[in-house]
Amino acid sequence: MTRTAFVWDESFATGLPEVDGQHRELINLFNELGLTLFVHGVQDEGPLVDAFGRMLRYVESHFAEEEALMRRMGVDSRYVTSHLAAHAQFLEHLQMLWSQRASLPDLRVTLTEFLASWMALHILGSDQSLARQVHAIERGSTPAQAFEDEGEPRDAGTGVLIELVGRLYNALANQNRQLVLINQQLEERVAERTRALEEANQALRAMVRTDGLLGIANRAHFDERIEQACSLAWRQERHVGLLMIDLDHFKRYNDWYGHRQGDICLQIVVRAVASVLKRDTDLLARYGGEELAVILPDTDREGSVAVAERVLQAVRALQLNHADSPVAPYVTVSIGVCSRVPAPADPSRGGSGAAGLIACADEALYRAKGEGRDRSVLAEKAVRFQAVA
Repeated sequence: MTRTAFVWDESFATGLPEVDGQHRELINLFNELGLTLFVHGVQDEGPLVDAFGRMLRYVESHFAEEEALMRRMGVDSRYVTSHLAAHAQFLEHLQMLWSQRASLPDLRVTLTEFLASWMALHILGSDQSLARQVHAIERGSTPAQAFEDEGEPRDAGTGVLIELVGRLYNALANQNRQLVLINQQLEERVAERTRALEEANQALRAMVRTDGLLGIANRAHFDERIEQACSLAWRQERHVGLLMIDLDHFKRYNDWYGHRQGDICLQIVVRAVASVLKRDTDLLARYGGEELAVILPDTDREGSVAVAERVLQAVRALQLNHADSPVAPYVTVSIGVCSRVPAPADPSRGGSGAAGLIACADEALYRAKGEGRDRSVLAEKAVRFQAVA
């Protein structure tokens, strides 16, 4: 079913041929827009955008023609100012409604009622007044006299009708403005809550991947990163360094000083190790208990050994008392070092390049402990290993 929202009537005529012709075309374009809304619906954006765009462009052209007419005829500036303000206000409201069309409850009703009330007010009200002033000026009245004569009483019925239409237009404009503002506020709230939810999710992801006591990567995060680092290094034929760090005789430390002090000791040592790592790509993780691990992407054997030695020195410099250590009177660490171009994963043998790298560094750590602790030991094999089962 089609709908014609507005029908031209000779009572709309202003006696200004150009203006009347433009009003006829405006009514045609308005009816086309209404037809598009009610036949195609708001979901079919193509025809709707086309119909609205053609009507909007013609409205802007019509306003420009009227403004040129007022200047050409020298219409009183008081009237010109109010007429231009009405043009600007209408365009602002129309574009505001259009920008929020996706969130309006019923765009068809909202837009057509608003446009119909404006059309009636514009043609029967402001443009009839403009035409009377133009005709008066053509008959010899001054612009000021023509404007002031507009304030005198005319046909009571017509005056009441125009006043009612004006009130309806203003009420719809205010209602639509409030509706748009409410929609914008709702969109802002949704966006704000979405941001808050994303921040909470990021915090949760960080929490899940972080050791609660030490504030560094946990074992799950380490396992993920070592696989990623080895996969990338294998593709690029680059080395990955890995340090396995163990606090020497930490059980004795806990037995001597208590578990609370043991936790504090771990936290202090972690800060010292972290201070040595200068690159964002390096990862310090808690591997388990008092054992730490450091992933050093793109780091060869010499570079990995240098980092390990700096870690040793940083921990020694703490001079944390360890009265029950047979190694030294202060806390020390042992470090196993491995650096290699990882082998690709080999599921058939139950291993991966990461598993081989970990086994290599773990074996070096075992040797460091066996050789007296408080030292770093580099894995002897520097060749490219196959996957370890």
